[in-house]
Amino acid sequence: GMGSMDGTCGAIGAAAVLAGMAAGLVTGLLHTLCGIPAILAGILTQLALYSVNLRIMGQANRPVSSRQYDLLVDQQSVRSLSLDNPILVVAIFVAAVIALLYWFFGTELGASLRATGSNPNMSRAQGINTNFTKVLGLMLSNGLVALSSALLAQYQGFADVNMGRGAIVIGLAAVIIGEVIFGKVFRNFALKMLAVAIGAILYYLVYQVVIWLGLNTDDMKLITALIVAAFLAIPYWKGKYAHVKVPAGSANAGAKTGGDQDA
Repeated sequence: GMGSMDGTCGAIGAAAVLAGMAAGLVTGLLHTLCGIPAILAGILTQLALYSVNLRIMGQANRPVSSRQYDLLVDQQSVRSLSLDNPILVVAIFVAAVIALLYWFFGTELGASLRATGSNPNMSRAQGINTNFTKVLGLMLSNGLVALSSALLAQYQGFADVNMGRGAIVIGLAAVIIGEVIFGKVFRNFALKMLAVAIGAILYYLVYQVVIWLGLNTDDMKLITALIVAAFLAIPYWKGKYAHVKVPAGSANAGAKTGGDQDA
């Protein structure tokens, strides 16, 4: 029934988050304690997790059937106008995560994490332990990644060891599309996080359009890479080439370059 389902799925979600945070901890310690560059540390953890996932699952692909388990999100009820509709459930999850993160980033610890991301040198000068905040940031993000993976496995009805391949590009696309489209409109931090969620939806809308247009789905990764590269390059080019020339010696000359960096 509903009660037992919430119990088991809640436990599964919590277990996934904890496992993800453990992975983030490993990446963070490889980076801070062992001095391995951040991107390489992440790649190493990802490599190791492939074996970990195989160990946990016992085989490369496992069905997660709604007939066997009470699922939190199920692809089959996507058209139903009920509380079981995965779109509604995921929307609630997104809202809850945004609310939690908004609260967290308002705390002193959260603010120190944001400061580390914005300017690590200045943060150290202010007495923030940047190694600690880096590890914490990785634990938080990996915990969220694991939560979404747990929901995805339930939604699509199976867990596969190669499920996460290319997910980083989708995440990047979501952040960048959200930033490019809503960056100027959404000033509030909670809205900025909402922009990421909308960015992810827009990414998949583009994906669907590409399929409707009859483009080969084998090319999708290439197209995604090009789209993300374009979205990354445009703000850079705008910053580099679209500056209004200010006469030397005027008060605005320094202000323009200083005002570009956004937290």
